Amino acid sequence: MESSLPPSVEPLAAPRLPPAEDPRALPALYRLTSLAGRADDPHVALQEVLDEFVSTFGADAGSIALLNPSSGRLEVEVHLGTPDGVHGLGLKLGHGVTGWCVLNARALLVPDVTTEPRYIAVRTAARCEMAAPMRDGEQVIGVIDLESDRTGHFTAGDLALLEQLTIEATLIVQQLWRMRALQAKARQLETLLTTGQAIVAKLESQELLDTLTRDTRRMMQGRACALYLHDAARGTVRFGAFDAPDAPPLPPGEQPAAACFAAAALHTKKQVEFGDVRSAEFRSVADLPADTTLCSALLTPLIFEGEVLGVLSVFTDRPHRFDNDEKRICATLAGLGAVALQNARLYARVFQSEETLRKQEQLTTLGLLAAEIAHEIRNPLTVLKLLHGGLGFDFAPDDPRRTDLRVIGEKMDQLESIVTRVLNFAKAPSSLHSRWSLTDIIADTLVLVRPKLAQAKIHLLYEPPAAALIVEANKGQIQQVLLNLILNATQAMPDGGAIALSFGPETPGLVTLDLADTGTGIPESVRDRIFDSFFSGRPDGTGLGLAIARRILQAHHGDLALVSTGPGGTTMRVVLPLVKP
Repeated sequence: MESSLPPSVEPLAAPRLPPAEDPRALPALYRLTSLAGRADDPHVALQEVLDEFVSTFGADAGSIALLNPSSGRLEVEVHLGTPDGVHGLGLKLGHGVTGWCVLNARALLVPDVTTEPRYIAVRTAARCEMAAPMRDGEQVIGVIDLESDRTGHFTAGDLALLEQLTIEATLIVQQLWRMRALQAKARQLETLLTTGQAIVAKLESQELLDTLTRDTRRMMQGRACALYLHDAARGTVRFGAFDAPDAPPLPPGEQPAAACFAAAALHTKKQVEFGDVRSAEFRSVADLPADTTLCSALLTPLIFEGEVLGVLSVFTDRPHRFDNDEKRICATLAGLGAVALQNARLYARVFQSEETLRKQEQLTTLGLLAAEIAHEIRNPLTVLKLLHGGLGFDFAPDDPRRTDLRVIGEKMDQLESIVTRVLNFAKAPSSLHSRWSLTDIIADTLVLVRPKLAQAKIHLLYEPPAAALIVEANKGQIQQVLLNLILNATQAMPDGGAIALSFGPETPGLVTLDLADTGTGIPESVRDRIFDSFFSGRPDGTGLGLAIARRILQAHHGDLALVSTGPGGTTMRVVLPLVKP
């Protein structure tokens, strides 16, 4: 409801005259309009607006107060001729002359403030006051207030001109606010893109978490930022990273997810806002950072394909209501973080697969070496047995040499048994072979290498065939072959490139898979030796990868061949027999 005022200070209606009839109007409007072209800081513009108003109306003091939507109070933004302590001073709506103007959205003229009981004295010399609300459509966003040390200094005409100039000044300041907001959003977008690129490029999980929390805190201008990691299988939450000035140590260990600060965001999979984490209900929360300055908090879940990987929490050191823009920024950062965290996990799987591949190569090499040695031993051993059996020695029963001959024969049989077992062990057990879809094997392999290819800036081109391609094989060994070929191609393109997987010409009973890269090719001098054991064209190579890959395919009744190579790239061909589905 509107406050009642004494008749002497009822708001005066503005005269229905265009402001141009006041000789002060056009010069003042011109000077106000020129602000839009020369000022880019809204605070500076407000100060210049106030200077213009004080000068135009011959006021002794003035101020511009803006309405704080969070507190619902008028706060002095700029002032002139008033004590320094009034800056930021909060005034409830309806209190004082300016509070009445904002509450009732009407201009007000008080010819003599000594007769106005609601007048709040800031300057003891003030005698006359007038104020006009700053409107944004139907909403009042602030008020311009002028004071004079002479009773009756301001007139009804002054109030009418003040209202007209206030409309123009409000439009100018709003334009600057919008421009500043657009500039801020542009900076945020630029920072967001830079942050996103930096986050996605991180391979180490801890480095990724630290970067995400640090950049989020800086972008949100918060007091602190914490990242909680969620283990869905175990139902626990632990601190992943924490960024704040003079950050205290993080609470160690894991906590049950249901009893954690991040539980609400984990459960709802939505952003959750808390007005004050210093209240009693949060005192028993074990995973709340041990920083007594933290006040408001915004929790944003990191979600990847429906799974909550963690929660990103931004804290302020004062009561704060997070607006939609801030929530969208946090949601975007959390989305980038979720993708990057999942990528880091995939990278770890790729590195683990590479390590497993190396171990398999070593074991396969040992098996091949053992088989070759056993094969070389069996040939002379067979000759020895034949010669031994044909010597025809017939010693007397009590002759010790008869025992020696028997022992020699037994040991040769024992050696032959050992050689046979080694040769049988080196063979791939047929029981491990089963029917597989070759396209499924390829798809599973590409899942492992896609993150590594993305990191190496290598594009993968692959179109699965429409028909099913069934092979009888050891899935792990075929994957080992494909991984070896893809990794070799990656090493041939240190500056990025492309790898294309395509199925070659149809041959009855066979499937051919071509793997082509855009690398520098294989030198002509070594092309005939690339499948030789222990031969490598790289200083850090073992010379076993292609040799083992070819032997694996040959053991599957297939083959591995070099189709073409040159400065434009290399194409390798995998051949396997098909099984009727």
